[in-house]
Amino acid sequence: MTARSEMRIAVLRGRERFEIDDVPVPRPRPDEVLVRVVASGVCASELDRWAEGPAAGEALYLGHEVSGVVTEVGEAATGVAVGDRVGVWVTERGFAEYVAVRAAYCFPAGDGPLDEALAEPLACAVNAVELAAPRLGDDVVVLGAGFMGNLVQTLAGLRGPRQVIVADTRADALERAGRLGAARVVDVTRESLADVVRGRTGGRGADVTFECTGTQPGLTTCGDVTRMSGTIAIVGFHQGAPRQVALDHWNWMAFSIVNAHFRDLGTIMRGMDAGLRLVSSGVLSMAGLVTHRFPLERIDDAFATLHDKPAGFVKAVIVFPEE
Repeated sequence: MTARSEMRIAVLRGRERFEIDDVPVPRPRPDEVLVRVVASGVCASELDRWAEGPAAGEALYLGHEVSGVVTEVGEAATGVAVGDRVGVWVTERGFAEYVAVRAAYCFPAGDGPLDEALAEPLACAVNAVELAAPRLGDDVVVLGAGFMGNLVQTLAGLRGPRQVIVADTRADALERAGRLGAARVVDVTRESLADVVRGRTGGRGADVTFECTGTQPGLTTCGDVTRMSGTIAIVGFHQGAPRQVALDHWNWMAFSIVNAHFRDLGTIMRGMDAGLRLVSSGVLSMAGLVTHRFPLERIDDAFATLHDKPAGFVKAVIVFPEE
């Protein structure tokens, strides 16, 4: 049982403005455990809320990509013990020194770095690849070589495709995709991705295309590179202005459209379990994908870095000192 009675938590109270509050450490319910947070990932899905801020007089508690160490176990909680290193499922209040979470929402993180054992984004990538279901020998295109694109590329590679082609606008991101095993990388500011894909597939197009940019150009390009009756998986988090697609073309091409965003809890849990099993066993490596680490006091800097994406950026996390 933790001896501390108070903890620090980041609270969004204005546009691009977090404040750090001291609040009581949460007490776990009978079916919950208390987890000392070691790392909490900064997610692009929360970027708009940070930029816009809460409504006047209100506050937001962000953070949902949490890993840490179990320090207390509720009397009815099973399958988890004090000292276990875990990735957990929370929907908010993850930028804090402790979280209370149901034992069923905790998954073993293995012996590797906890700031690389981010179960929630792993689940998103695992579920996206499983739903799109690239087959042995398929030609796969990944649009976007950021953190999620890197995970999707690596997981798709585990399914035995003939080749994975990765496109982006950033030289450092494409270099990283090459190191991760891409058969071909394409800088779309210099080359036509459609031409490259046609050339490498005998004019047929990709069997499966993963859209991981969350942008209109990325979505448009999906229709240019995917074969007739191929699959387009929308992985990117599309925010802002409404998106458009050439629906007449998409209809004619008989694309299968996969919405790789999941709200069903069972699906999320299964993805978290599978993702951390891959990481903890060494089948999937997260090494080098967490590039920027910030203490809680610099959480605004972490979000600004995600927004600006400086050279070499992949993923930012908030880290807490080990006790």
